[in-house]
Amino acid sequence: MIRLLTIIVLLAFANMMQGKNDVEMITINVDSPLNAQQKVTAHMKAGNYDGTIGIKLRGNSSLSFNQKKYTIELRDGEGKEINAPLLGMPAHSDWVLLAPYNDVSMVRDPLAFQLWRDMGHWGPRTRMVELTLNGEYRGIYILSEAIKRGEHRVNISKLKKSDVEGRDVTGGYLLRIDTFDEDDATFKSKVPGIGDGIMTSEITWSCIYPKKKKLQPEQLDYIQRFIDTMEQVIQSDDFADPKRGYAKYIDVPSFVDYFIHTELSLNADGYKRSAYFYKEKQHADGTGGKLVAGPVWDYNLAYGNCNFCNANNIKAWCFEGGNTNPTPAFWQRLLQDPAFRKAVKVRYQALRKSVLSNKAINSYIDRHAKLLAPYIDRHFELYPELFGTDAPSAPGGFPGFGGFPPMGQFPQMPPMGELGQMPAFGGGNMISWFAAYRVQSYDEEIRILKQWLADRLSFLDHNIARFDKDWQPRIQQPREIKAAPFGGFGGFGGIKPKIAVM
Repeated sequence: MIRLLTIIVLLAFANMMQGKNDVEMITINVDSPLNAQQKVTAHMKAGNYDGTIGIKLRGNSSLSFNQKKYTIELRDGEGKEINAPLLGMPAHSDWVLLAPYNDVSMVRDPLAFQLWRDMGHWGPRTRMVELTLNGEYRGIYILSEAIKRGEHRVNISKLKKSDVEGRDVTGGYLLRIDTFDEDDATFKSKVPGIGDGIMTSEITWSCIYPKKKKLQPEQLDYIQRFIDTMEQVIQSDDFADPKRGYAKYIDVPSFVDYFIHTELSLNADGYKRSAYFYKEKQHADGTGGKLVAGPVWDYNLAYGNCNFCNANNIKAWCFEGGNTNPTPAFWQRLLQDPAFRKAVKVRYQALRKSVLSNKAINSYIDRHAKLLAPYIDRHFELYPELFGTDAPSAPGGFPGFGGFPPMGQFPQMPPMGELGQMPAFGGGNMISWFAAYRVQSYDEEIRILKQWLADRLSFLDHNIARFDKDWQPRIQQPREIKAAPFGGFGGFGGIKPKIAVM
């Protein structure tokens, strides 16, 4: 009898899990035009959730894509945000509908998040869904947890307005290096970023928890001084000292994992955009409270899917920077420490036997492709421009920005239409501006992605094996920060950063 009950429970659990793995349809109905600034009220049906939401467009360049991304907030009937689970994921109020428009595989973001979780960290959980907006089919989407503080997300201490001194003010904080707006609490790094041909060496940090309207001046001052000290210590002569150097300020294992994860992805935005960190409160004995790297976010232009910032050069390194935004110099500096390089080597070689093995990665991609198989035809029927020439560089591409249109010669931005719909540049070919290659079928894309990952892992295998021997990072000395106007290029001078005092 007990055995029979056990079998019944296991079968029920298996059926429940199978249901979670289905590609469910999400329906959203909204009366007001969508915009990228403020959420408008709408109604959403997603699994067991059937209620009110606030929704807005999200993204930067992706706003010009035919398939849009959305930020969603669950609300009650009075418009107040509420926590609720979605499609088997833990309850929260904030969610994201990621559009895998310029990722034909539709696996890059879920793969990156899954690898980060498999490496032992919290990363956004995802579900593959289809979306119908006001009765119109909009294709396959990735329903994702947003990066927010919470028990089941970034689990850091909740800062109260009264936490302005002593141990109370030391955490928790959620930080980001990315684009920002007037609603973000920001501060400028005192250590310039690196990169070849970057327009400015200035890096801006945003504190996204607590939010600007709740962040107290003492709290912003504390976290800014902590980051200033951390960055300048890493640039100091004693940066590798076990007691006085970087290990006093950063959670080294998380930085090791973040480095491995980013370099595997060869993300064009690696380290310099959508780069998250968090800081927990110090323990009562004065330990802890270090800066942790992660979670990871935004990998649709990773894994060989982009033609700028060396992202289509299988032998490139992300930490060396590119020719768009500046890359934080501390990643390069950390690699100058033999102890950090050895930690990378040991961890990488262990991961290669488990979650980063070719077998494990290919298995995940195959499962994902099998899951999407019944749904991909109507997705690509809606977006036929995703398939194109098999030439190495797509029309309109700009390898290394070499083919980027001069300032003032960009195509005119089409007007925003009903429900935020906006035709893509170039008659629907905006995607080719970023593409490193084009494919003619979904199966071809999956084959290319798996081969790219095998080649990238082979490159890392060879070079990381030398990390404690003859390998050295390419050095770019930090220079004077120049905040250049848009389209300008900052001049450089030499300074030696000083150590800040906490």
